[in-house]
Formats: sequence, C-alpha cells, structure tokens
Amino acid sequence: MDDLGKHIVPQRVRSTPSLAGLRALLPASRFSDSPSDLRRHSRDAWSIAIKAAQQEKRTYSPELVVSPRGTEEVALVLEWAGRHGIAVTPWGAGSSVTGAPLPLTGGITVDLTHLDQVVSVDLVNQMITVQAGAVGAQVERYLNQRGYTLGHSPQSLGVSTAGGWVATRATGQFSSRYGGIEHLVIAMKVVLPSGEVVTTQRSVRAPLGPDLKQLFIGAEGTLGIVTEVTLRIFARAATRLLEAVAFDAVDSGLRVMRLVMQCGLSPFIVRFYDREESRHVMHDHRLSGCVMFLGFEGLSRVAQAEYAEAMEICVADGGRLLGADPVAAWLARRFDFSAIENLLAQPSGVAETIEVANFWDRIEWTWSEMKSALSEHASEVLGHFSHVYPQGTSLYLILLGARSAPRDAAAAEAELRAIWKIANEVALRTGASTAHHHGVGLARLPVIRRDLGSSMVLLERVKEALDPAGIMCPGKLGLAGR
Repeated sequence: MDDLGKHIVPQRVRSTPSLAGLRALLPASRFSDSPSDLRRHSRDAWSIAIKAAQQEKRTYSPELVVSPRGTEEVALVLEWAGRHGIAVTPWGAGSSVTGAPLPLTGGITVDLTHLDQVVSVDLVNQMITVQAGAVGAQVERYLNQRGYTLGHSPQSLGVSTAGGWVATRATGQFSSRYGGIEHLVIAMKVVLPSGEVVTTQRSVRAPLGPDLKQLFIGAEGTLGIVTEVTLRIFARAATRLLEAVAFDAVDSGLRVMRLVMQCGLSPFIVRFYDREESRHVMHDHRLSGCVMFLGFEGLSRVAQAEYAEAMEICVADGGRLLGADPVAAWLARRFDFSAIENLLAQPSGVAETIEVANFWDRIEWTWSEMKSALSEHASEVLGHFSHVYPQGTSLYLILLGARSAPRDAAAAEAELRAIWKIANEVALRTGASTAHHHGVGLARLPVIRRDLGSSMVLLERVKEALDPAGIMCPGKLGLAGR
C-alpha cells in the first residue's frame, strides 16, 4: 500500500443501529441512509475519489446523512454525537478536489446545503452575512444586483459554498487585489463539537487577544461546523483594464510578477503561463514563449495609473504587449473545468490539478522539478503562476492524460496515487508548501506533519481542547480521533 493508501482505510466508529437515538431529535425528513444519498456523499471531485466510484468502491461512505435546517439543529446533532462517540463530517457542495469532505471513519455526514440563505447585508459597512451552505455564484449575483461584489471568485464559484471556502482556506482568482478567504471573513458562527454555539467577535480588526475566527479557517471541519459567515464586500469597479504580455522565458515573467507586487500595485488578475500552458490558453500551439495576463480595476485614474506602471515594468524586462482580447476571452471561460472533468469521466482517464506555493527565490526551482518529475507520468504537464504576494506566488499544475494509457479505472487510480506522491515529495524537497488553496483533504494527508513540522503540536492541542471526544472528522489533518 502506498503512503496515501495508509491514510484512507475506513474504520467504522459505530454501526447504523446505534444512530437510532439521533433520529428522535429531528424530523424524519432530515435523515437519509438511502443507497443513492450515501453514494452521493462518498465522493467529491477529487480524481482518486472519482476513480474509486468508477470501480464501485465505497471506501469513504457515511452511515447516515443528516440535513439540518439551521444552527440549532446542527448543535443538536453534535451534542448527541459527542455523547455517543459518533464520527461527524460536514458536507458543503462536495466540490473539493482533494477529498476534504469524505468521511474516513463512517459515522454521520452533516449536509449543510439547506443552510443557503443570505442572512443580512450592510452596504454602508460593506458586509454580508450568509449561511454556510450558500453557493458562491448565487451570493455574487445577489450582490451584483446591488452594485457590489464578493471579490472572492474561485474557479468553483458556481459549485462551492461559503462554509467550504472557510473550511479549506480558499482563495479566488482575483486574490492579488482582494485577498484570500482569511482576509475576507469578518466573523462567523460555529457549532463546537460539544454542541455549544459560538459567534466570533464582529469588528473591523480582531482587537482583543488572538484572532479566534482564524482557528476555523482551514480547519476542514476538525474543530467544529461553521454555520454562518460574515464577509467583506466591495463596490463593483468603475474601470477595468486588461493586457496580455508575451515573454521569452519563465524567469523574466516571474521577475515581472515579483516587481509588480513588491512595488505595491494591486492587479486583480496576475497569471503567468509557462510555454506549454500558454499554447492552451492562447489557443495557438505554434507559440514559442510564455504569456502573462494582467488586469487592473477600480477608480478610473487609479486603475489607469497602475496599468501604466505595470506596463513599464513588463516592457523593461522584454515583455511584448498583446492587447486585452486574450484576457477578456479567459475571463469569459474561466469557470470551465470540462477538460479535466471529461478526462476523468473516462474510466481509464487521468487528469489532475495540483497547487503549491513558494517564495520568489525558490519558485522557479519548484516549477522546474515538478515539470520534470511529473512528466514521467502525464502526457502534458501545464503550469501557471497566480495568487501572487510580495513574498512569493502559488504554482498551479494541470496534468492531462497519462504517459502510458491505463487499461481501466483501477490502473488510472494507481497512476494518480503515484502522481500525488511525487508532487508532495517534490514540494517538500524544494521548500514549497504542499498546498495553497485546495486544502489538505486526503491528498496531502500523508505529508501534513512533515509540512507543518514542530507547529503540528499547536494543532493537536487545539483539537484536544475543542474536541476531546475526537468526533469531528477523525483522521483529517493528521489528527487522530478516539
């Protein structure tokens, strides 16, 4: 068994009959153990979970799905589960690409899709409060009708939820201007494993002690279930300026990205594609160089000034301006994930997306090593740099097809496991973080302790304090459950 497989063998906490007491607490309509519902909650969008489903394997299945209609009902479920030692795993839209919502130990899955309402909106202070199951695209449409935007716009906007963003420490394609979810959350309501309901302080900045809401951002359900989130919102931009820029080599583009961010500019789009992905994104397989997409928005004169400064930086490093059309075309199709989905839908199909991050002085090394190592297993390895900071950037890799065609879903699964093992090891060897915005899930579970190092003890002690019964997502984030 490979390193990943060691972490995904299910160990049931209780059998279904012991859940009968829970059914007495809520209306019957809240519960389901039908084969179709259990099957639906036993796979997300992770490639390996898809391959398992194609083999009709039920490795990650819950024993009961509970669909509460409010925070109070979530609290009843957790209080009961804590008393009886039953594992609980929260579920949002099921769109994770790392196995984050899959139950390692059976038990109960708490499906939050019915908690999908906008609770309140405050346009003066630019805040919106939504329930955890609210889908991003619906919230964005609600705000757009009022002249505002979330600023948070992941590729999964139409199939991900506010609670899922918090749980996995998500970030959107416009994060270089608006920040990741950790910058956008003002407050949240959380049900602790004990059933206690906590609302974190709502303030412009956490002024008293540690910023306690950060405990739950990225915790992937291991410390409790978030049921409401208050987020910053932004007025929609009056002006938007776009530009595609060609570069001859990766090092030039990376240098420009670094200078743009370290000069204090705030582009809402910064995406730099290596040669292989540039050919795809430009729909030109004769292209010999790399392409960067830049976008600036906001007040007209401010956006124009930032655009002009960025273009000077690009041209000074050999960049050639290609105009706005390629970026506009990407914006129109940026939610399209069909190339990956179509490959994975074939039982023998292999496709994957892997994101890591590193500092500026090491990110090219990480990119080079990833491309070299993964090319042994994939027909195409595409790479781009996005989600940019003054200190570094993320690297997003897209793998399309296997180097040697698998004969069936089992062989494709084995190939994907090998890909993940290689990617995790290369990230650690080059000093990169093994994840950036897709979360840990099951994909990074084998290496989380090595990645976090001595700080893992902090996570363990917080877990012990908040979840002494060990019911929340046992096994996730490398945290044992009882």
